[in-house]
Amino acid sequence: MTARILVVDDIPANVKLLEVKLSAEYFDVLTASDGPSAIELARSEAPDLILSDVMMPGMDGFELCERLKADPATSHIPLVMITALSDVADRVRGLEAGADDFLTKPVNDIALFARVRSLARLKLMMDELRVRQAASGNDEVLAENDVEVEDTIVDARILLADASQTLAGKVSDYLAEDGHRTDHVKTVDEALSAAQGADFDLLIVSLHLGQEDGLRLCSQFRSQDDTRHVPILLLLDEEDLPRLPKGLEIGVTDYVIKPIDRNELRARTRTQIRRRRYHDKLRDMLRSSVALAYTDTLTGVYNRRYMSAHLDRKIVEIAETVKPVSILMFDLDHFKSVNDTHGHTAGDEVLQELANRVTRGIRDLDLLCRYGGEEFVIVMPDADVDVAVNVAERVRSLVADQPFAISGSDTSLDVTISIGAATTRDPMETPEALISRADEALYGAKEAGRNRVRSAELELRSQRSIATGSAGGE
Repeated sequence: MTARILVVDDIPANVKLLEVKLSAEYFDVLTASDGPSAIELARSEAPDLILSDVMMPGMDGFELCERLKADPATSHIPLVMITALSDVADRVRGLEAGADDFLTKPVNDIALFARVRSLARLKLMMDELRVRQAASGNDEVLAENDVEVEDTIVDARILLADASQTLAGKVSDYLAEDGHRTDHVKTVDEALSAAQGADFDLLIVSLHLGQEDGLRLCSQFRSQDDTRHVPILLLLDEEDLPRLPKGLEIGVTDYVIKPIDRNELRARTRTQIRRRRYHDKLRDMLRSSVALAYTDTLTGVYNRRYMSAHLDRKIVEIAETVKPVSILMFDLDHFKSVNDTHGHTAGDEVLQELANRVTRGIRDLDLLCRYGGEEFVIVMPDADVDVAVNVAERVRSLVADQPFAISGSDTSLDVTISIGAATTRDPMETPEALISRADEALYGAKEAGRNRVRSAELELRSQRSIATGSAGGE
């Protein structure tokens, strides 16, 4: 994915070096030579991430971070400090000022790009929630710092996965100082079992779980409904840093290097829990404030009217973001027989449960709406055709793999859906044209036997591959 990065440093050579590295990875780079200029650019250009030096004349990186986090217009922008300072006390000071991470000079390129992409993804998700909150007609703007540490960042429930009883005892004691409760497990299976159906605010995972791989556990957490959106804090040794980029790629949100410093652990934990509470508050405000005019009264998801405006806006944004937009169009297979055999009340229950299952299977930034009757559309910003098809397959399985219960009846129904996917990178394509292509793909899925996913883009890619192979053979 691409992103707009603001680089702040008073030394031109440092700015140029980062600008060249980031531009080579297709990031859009803005630059500032001091704190006041950085604040002005952050407000006017709304970057996806800020990389700031710490040691600057006048306003240093710590003060810059504090001022940005105190402003509702910029508080949600992730900030990474780049510094020659290696003392734990300096890291803690930066974290308490609101920094998301530290990178030590000379900056390792792999760590830099991994952290940039991870935080840019996080901001994209938060921005989508903020956009929907604004679109709902609610004038209140919630800033991350509105989630006060004193009021809400206490009594959090934390799951710790580590094979060492000694280390677990220390971590639990450190976090208990802030009133947090820690559940300790020693294996991957114990961790997955403990997290099922539970409501944890933070997951702390050691990279080495005895003979088991902590990153695999992190990956499994990200694939489970109960833990998909819970922040993950990774514990690792310094010699394991080369594996950190992979952890950030699969969904780790922060990390602590052993031996664990108490104050750093507490600071990083507060940051992650505050962000989790901020995310939850945005979602709750959105649910409570969305006007009835934009929602479907039966299923509770957005209606066609809202979807049309949202999709139109996302396609127009391609010109600025250069990020693809995909949509999934699906409907229930043989839904008429459900109404005819079991009645319209049963049909309504199926549609309601369908919406619930699909909501669990899509990303936070995706938008589910009822297009009409038993037909639904999912709008997917920043999703190419491969991402769209992967999500579509997950949604299809969530519907097909478990029968639908009907109230007042011992009978359960086997329900399936067919899905058509379409993707665009053209800001001039109309929403109607994109929907039409998805509808054609949906028709193809029906013709191919139902309970399947079809994408015009993937089929075209396959045809080109066959044609190229045939030409090569000749």
